[in-house]
Amino acid sequence: MQAWISDLAAHGYSILFAVVFLEAVGLPVPAALALLIAGAASAHGSLQGSYALAAALMAMLSGDTLMFFAGRYTGWWLLGILCRISLNPESCILRSADSFYRRGRMLLVMAKFIPGINTMAPPLAGCMNMRLGQFLGLDAVGAALYVCTYFAVGFAFSGALAAVTSTYRLVGRVMGWAVIGLVVIYLALLLWRWIREGARRAVTFAVPAEAAQAMAAGACVYDVRSHGYLDRKALRIRGSRRLDPHTLHRSHEEIPQGQLVFVYCTCVREATSARVARELDRNGVHVAVIKGGLRAWKKAGLPTEAVPPEEMALLPAFS
Repeated sequence: MQAWISDLAAHGYSILFAVVFLEAVGLPVPAALALLIAGAASAHGSLQGSYALAAALMAMLSGDTLMFFAGRYTGWWLLGILCRISLNPESCILRSADSFYRRGRMLLVMAKFIPGINTMAPPLAGCMNMRLGQFLGLDAVGAALYVCTYFAVGFAFSGALAAVTSTYRLVGRVMGWAVIGLVVIYLALLLWRWIREGARRAVTFAVPAEAAQAMAAGACVYDVRSHGYLDRKALRIRGSRRLDPHTLHRSHEEIPQGQLVFVYCTCVREATSARVARELDRNGVHVAVIKGGLRAWKKAGLPTEAVPPEEMALLPAFS
């Protein structure tokens, strides 16, 4: 503990600022621990408490404001990244947005104490058009509550913290080996998935020009992006139709039998399109995946169109 306090004092307040800022923008950095140490350092006279609190508050507000504007200008994209662990990213986004719309103001005040939500709340506020002044006011209250709570605990219990952190080196070694073990397991799972994908039925691919030529002859093209249409500026291939990959078994879309149809998405290695293509193929549909998806279609200079308003699943907005 004394070594940590000495390091924090020797390197100034920039370490505290950096740690708090990095956590605010979503990186797995323990800001709470840094605040506890800063509080203990202030109790020992190694740091000026007022300067430390000011640095931490400025870092948190800066990170949150950056995430707010990222949500405002990236829309569903950033929310989809934050919901990437969900089996249904679109459902995750819509549920989170609805909950935030109903409880967003109180959630902003308490979000810092809830792992995961602390990163999700600022971009949700930005994406849902919360006024900047209102966001800054609520976020400042939440940031001050969070920073002052951990700083005060560190200040009041500086002696107890020294005892608790005396075994830090041992715990660090154990955690290091645990991380190595998790990385090995993760790589093994990736290898197993790669082998399993290779054993699956092959998927037919078509370059955008082939699909465009087939469309001109009357072929159907389906947009199977997993995120749906949450962006007001969303585009799709001209003449394509929406086919929700999460509800294929309940879809009322009549897919032509006996003729080639095309599917596309915007994900890495056309993962969603390939999954949909395999399922359609099992149901007797002759299907091909547009290689490169919508990005390749645009790059080829082929026509796109705005998504019709009635097919949008827009996020709720504060104004």
